[in-house]
Amino acid sequence: MAKSTAKDAQVLVQSLRSAYSATPTNLKIIDLYVIFAVLTAVIQVAYMAIVGSFPFNSFLSGVLSCIGTAVLAVCLRIQVNKENKEFKDLPPERAFADFVLCNLVLHLVIMNFLG
Repeated sequence: MAKSTAKDAQVLVQSLRSAYSATPTNLKIIDLYVIFAVLTAVIQVAYMAIVGSFPFNSFLSGVLSCIGTAVLAVCLRIQVNKENKEFKDLPPERAFADFVLCNLVLHLVIMNFLG
């Protein structure tokens, strides 16, 4: 039973890899940005667990900034994806402008929360 599970996992990984290789480059760049933002949040949480959370507002601001940016980047990826039929009339420049404006508002709120 363990051999079939390992073989199924290998087949799954291979199929995901082959499907992802067909993804356009601009979507792969957005994916890397999302992974970077989430990893930054994880590093901040690990640092807080090790060192402590004395300026707790700063910790919350940093983590919420990373997670908020990742969520906005996922929204950008959904809007820029050509296979998504809901946003077929939305030009990529408009989607990017929305992303930048929402990030500006997010980070103004985050900076206000810092105190």
